[in-house]
Amino acid sequence: MMTAAETGLMWPAHNLPEHVTLQSPALEAMTDLSRVTPVTVEPEINLDEAELRMRTAHVRLLFILDAAGTLLGIVTLNDIHGMRPLRFEQERGIGRDEVLVRDIMTPRERLEALSMNDVTEASIGDIIETLKSTGRQHALVIERSGPRNLIRGLFSASSIGRQLGVVINTSGIAWTFAELESALAR
Repeated sequence: MMTAAETGLMWPAHNLPEHVTLQSPALEAMTDLSRVTPVTVEPEINLDEAELRMRTAHVRLLFILDAAGTLLGIVTLNDIHGMRPLRFEQERGIGRDEVLVRDIMTPRERLEALSMNDVTEASIGDIIETLKSTGRQHALVIERSGPRNLIRGLFSASSIGRQLGVVINTSGIAWTFAELESALAR
């Protein structure tokens, strides 16, 4: 059998429950990197290439790795469409096509993460409140593995929103649980 031009690859499935509640265990909304291959890029690709990679993989966050596979940082779709690229272009006097992900990524040293131990005890409502209090769309989850920390998982406000059937806005004024429950009841 010959492979057709539109042949792709099968990727590991990570089936999160379609519907959850605020009281559901947080793990029901976590993308578990022990079961799903993370989407990574090199620091030298430009923003258009990074955005294309996001669209192709259906994600809004990329892990930036060096040649040895060490985590350098992350870049999100919000980063790519935000003010960082414009400021970098103006500071350097360059065009958008010359801005690389390493120029706008959030470096590893500035990444905040939740402990896997805490996540196992948390609810989805707890994760939403954490995302809102930090004003972020994503939360990384760290697990201790011997002497090292490994990124075990990832929470996404948009993914949790799909599971809950609401839009979760992590910027601006945070919703109270009562407001979120009211929106869910509609």
